[in-house]
Amino acid sequence: MTDGTAHQPTGPLRGLRVLELAGLGPAPFSAMHLADLGADVVRVDRPEGSIVPVAPRFDLLNRGKRSIALDLKDPAGLETALRLVERADVLVEGYRPGVAERLGLGPDACLARQPRLVYGRMTGWGQDGPRAHTAGHDLTYLAVTGVLDAIGRADGPPQIPLNLLGDFGGGALYLVTGILAALWEVQAGGRGQVVDAAIVDGTAHLATLVAGLRAGGAWRDRRGGNLLDSGAPFYDVYATADGGHMAVAALEPQFFAVFAQRLGLDEAEAAARFDPREWPRLRAAIAERFARRTRAEWAEIFDDGDGCVAPVLSWTEAPADPQLHARATYVEHDGVVQPAPAPRFSRTPAALGLPPAEPGEHSAQVLADWLGD
Repeated sequence: MTDGTAHQPTGPLRGLRVLELAGLGPAPFSAMHLADLGADVVRVDRPEGSIVPVAPRFDLLNRGKRSIALDLKDPAGLETALRLVERADVLVEGYRPGVAERLGLGPDACLARQPRLVYGRMTGWGQDGPRAHTAGHDLTYLAVTGVLDAIGRADGPPQIPLNLLGDFGGGALYLVTGILAALWEVQAGGRGQVVDAAIVDGTAHLATLVAGLRAGGAWRDRRGGNLLDSGAPFYDVYATADGGHMAVAALEPQFFAVFAQRLGLDEAEAAARFDPREWPRLRAAIAERFARRTRAEWAEIFDDGDGCVAPVLSWTEAPADPQLHARATYVEHDGVVQPAPAPRFSRTPAALGLPPAEPGEHSAQVLADWLGD
């Protein structure tokens, strides 16, 4: 349990009030990101408790938030939620299209109560279109954008990039971007509006660079056949003598020169960089060199140069990496190691606030703070 009276957010969004309708995945991540940046985020939980598969203290997407438990199907609970809407700057929901409306918390009802409200909606397919009301997950949405087809080796099937690319990259972060853009317009004298963030839209948008390369003839629709998808031997991952891996990204000639020298490639092997027909030979030479030493040995060899080579670390190892450790990229908060807020600000630094709350933990405090009840 936590002491909500000590909740004093820092960061550039301090003073912003966000009401989140509890859900799973990208919508909670969006609200967490706003909380990391200083917003006062109140999560409306179901009275029956959490819907996540871990204990609440490990549900890090709920860090920095306070929780109020409301039965939105009960008229009294709905009215309380609408009163909170009146005091909110932002609402975040991740229901299927039409669910919030059926609960009485759709955009029309909420904007009637608070005309300056930014109403953020997070879905996979978007609020309209032939699939809008159908179920899906990160992988489903990636599949239809063209992005999933491009990820993987030339001789294998498309590979699954966790759920980071769709749910959180193309989804949650685009919702945050839309919310902040709409807030800017409100601050300039505009009215509130709905932000419709769809994972398919955001993921497609992330691939804008590739769209341009394809249009210009510099990208082929063949997995593992391009500069940035393992097609080039100097942009790939190689096994070391101890079963570890090193990531090589020596794209530019000056960086490749450092890489080749430290790896021990001879002049003829290094010259193969400039002839794609010779890339299989170059790849074999690189793989053979990396197999001679351990990951730790190669990490030391490449640590202080511009070879654009790094060891592939596990989740457990990453916090101890010298660069990440120096910047406190990972921190321990309430006994749980987790990523620190990002990005960083010179004058209004973001900081971790409350640990993840038990559902309904701050009901009385939220009612007092937001409504004066």
